Amino acid sequence: MTTVLITGITGQDGSYLADFLLDKGYDVHGMVRRSSTETFLRIEHIRDRITIHQADLLDQLSLINLIEKVQPDEIYNLAAMSFVPTSWVQPVLTAEFTAVGVTKMLEAIRLVNKKIKFYQASSSEMFGKVQEVPQRETTPFYPRSPYGVAKVYGHFITVNYRESYDIFACSGILFNHESPRRGKEFVTRKITDAVARIKCGLQDKLYLGNLDAKRDWGYAGDYVKAMWMMLQQEKSEDYVIATGETHSVREFCEKAFSHAGLEWQDYVGLDPRLVRPAEVDLLIGDPTKAHNRLGWHPEHTFGELVDMMVDEDLNRYRQ
Repeated sequence: MTTVLITGITGQDGSYLADFLLDKGYDVHGMVRRSSTETFLRIEHIRDRITIHQADLLDQLSLINLIEKVQPDEIYNLAAMSFVPTSWVQPVLTAEFTAVGVTKMLEAIRLVNKKIKFYQASSSEMFGKVQEVPQRETTPFYPRSPYGVAKVYGHFITVNYRESYDIFACSGILFNHESPRRGKEFVTRKITDAVARIKCGLQDKLYLGNLDAKRDWGYAGDYVKAMWMMLQQEKSEDYVIATGETHSVREFCEKAFSHAGLEWQDYVGLDPRLVRPAEVDLLIGDPTKAHNRLGWHPEHTFGELVDMMVDEDLNRYRQ
């Protein structure tokens, strides 16, 4: 039985990855930080099938002890300060978790067992002010937020440890991926949750920032499969994971409200306070390498994703 350690297992990606690896017959272990309010909602349905451990990306010794205890064959580092707007408010903390934390995990692998396969969650936010359309593995990075800057560090330190210590280390440059498990602070879930609340008479208006921002949105359940596929290759490389399509926040609103039988213009207002200090206007990934090398393709369309999220939120409020 293959043993895996997932950091950030209580998050959207971590929970879907845990589901996927359990179906593959893995012995799944998750790392969580000690906090005053522990939220295991996304993994409640599999709590009796996984093992949870407490450790912290900022505590090198806790990582070393955890790896020695679990003896994983694969580690997926999905933990980070992952909400871009918060990175403007807490830029130093973002750097510590999202950048330096990656180094501490890689260093723990180097010290305990260099045979462990490592996956690092990179981000399309690294492209920021895009230098090329669409964005591929060779596109130069130009991050536009403290989060994006920290992710660039995490990406390149993974490359550095791969090349310096012959560690099997991959970075998945994942473009935006959503699901019904997405946090409500993210714009996609903020929209679908508001649609459901408005439909059920619990909310009157939805306020958003930049409606013209364009993103390459996919389904998180499809994207975790790509993470696993990267670690099953003979050689460790980095891959862009994306749909190859881009849609604006306005289009997302149109689709979500329309699915609930509502006209989006009647309910959506603009709030300039929600506009980022430095905006990322356009992201669209080129997943050709993942198609050709991994055989990976997204299985859900943009429309199916939006409908799925709206339906889940509607069902929740109706219950």
